[in-house]
Amino acid sequence: MTPARGDHDARRRDVSEAVWRVLAGRGFGGLTLRAVAAELGASTGLLTHYFPNKQALLRTALEVLDQRNQDRPRRTPTAEGLAAVRATLLDILPLTTESADANRIWVSSWDIALADPELAAEHAERYRRSRARLAGHVTTAQARGELPAGRPAADLAAAAQSFTLGLITQALLAPQEFPPERQIRLLDDWLADVARH
Repeated sequence: MTPARGDHDARRRDVSEAVWRVLAGRGFGGLTLRAVAAELGASTGLLTHYFPNKQALLRTALEVLDQRNQDRPRRTPTAEGLAAVRATLLDILPLTTESADANRIWVSSWDIALADPELAAEHAERYRRSRARLAGHVTTAQARGELPAGRPAADLAAAAQSFTLGLITQALLAPQEFPPERQIRLLDDWLADVARH
């Protein structure tokens, strides 16, 4: 007898949560069918229904990570323009234990994505969408005179994303050297420098 659709969806949610717990504890390097099965308290045979191969498991893990990223609470900017740029970038930084865990998983996914052209393309699209949202805030900041109008908004958004990703990497590798207050100060100094030029 085929399980009801609701049962299937509930099981898929359980599997997705187990994938997330494995990622949070072990990163992509520790993501295996056996690890997910152990986390779920199920057999690896059951999981092959959801993941016929390692590629399917990795794709689901990236989808879970992307969905959790989209669903997380965000800061409410105090205003449009530069304040929205700042709030967007602060939301990305590993300023809390939860955001550090999520960023650690994202960074560990880069190695997996770089080794697979299809996953790399999906990652590139995620970052492109993020830059596009950021560019909208940059355009508003330029119109308000908060950022220089002579530079393309897409370039400023790419620079902001690149700066933030670099800061994330340093904060994950050396959290004592890059505590939250220093990350915020470095971001604010960078934004102030961009605004002056």
